[in-house]
Amino acid sequence: MTEPQPTITPKLEEPKFGFNEYAERLNGRAAMIGFILMVVIEYVTNQGVLAWLGLK
Repeated sequence: MTEPQPTITPKLEEPKFGFNEYAERLNGRAAMIGFILMVVIEYVTNQGVLAWLGLK
């Protein structure tokens, strides 16, 4: 005799590391903030980011 299979799949919490939707959204937001900060630095200092960092 076979045992009945469960009818409800448990909803597991998505992991907070690795390639998943949460990590990709967080990475995208960090990239947008970094890009805006880079543009603000260039506008305020009238130098490119490489010159501002002393690499050029």
